[in-house]
Amino acid sequence: MTGVHLLLSAGRGPAECEWALGHLIRRLESDAKRRTVAVRRVETVPGERAGTFRSVLVLLAGPGAAEFAASWTGTLCWQAPSPYRIGHGRKNWYVIAQPCEVGTARTVFDESDVEMVPCRTGGPGGQHRNKASTAVRATHRPSGEVVVVDTERRFSLNRRLALDLLRKRLERADETTATAAVTTRWRIHDDLVRGAPARVERPA
Repeated sequence: MTGVHLLLSAGRGPAECEWALGHLIRRLESDAKRRTVAVRRVETVPGERAGTFRSVLVLLAGPGAAEFAASWTGTLCWQAPSPYRIGHGRKNWYVIAQPCEVGTARTVFDESDVEMVPCRTGGPGGQHRNKASTAVRATHRPSGEVVVVDTERRFSLNRRLALDLLRKRLERADETTATAAVTTRWRIHDDLVRGAPARVERPA
């Protein structure tokens, strides 16, 4: 299912913010159902108490997913008395919601996507290595990644090494992308601005 990822976070707020997030995610799911937008919880980080959350990552899908995500983006406020501190004057508990990149897609490596070109290279190896095209220049067309391998005297061996090297480079690139996406998501937890909420919700 493709669509928009939306991260809701209690940030570094008190336990009431985690409690508010539990209510807000259920309200979001109810709102999405009315607007025929599919919702799936991709990742949840539970709070200190049952039914509460530090953060929830959801995937929204359907024709109106982007518009729906926009209506739930920004600082969200759950307006209700604290269930943990009876008589506490504060009634506004804030949560942040931001679209984010997840970066879970992995490059599918297919040898048919690799262009192999025999070539000659200089360096040690004797006359055979200088005259015969035993080296290989391999290009992974979808990504543009290029490697040149000339460590062996046989083209077939260099070809195999080139494929292995390309595969490893693409795997490293995927890991770097995924790590960057996670880092960006965690930064959202520190972006919570209390006050002037984009949306205020209350118990029914």
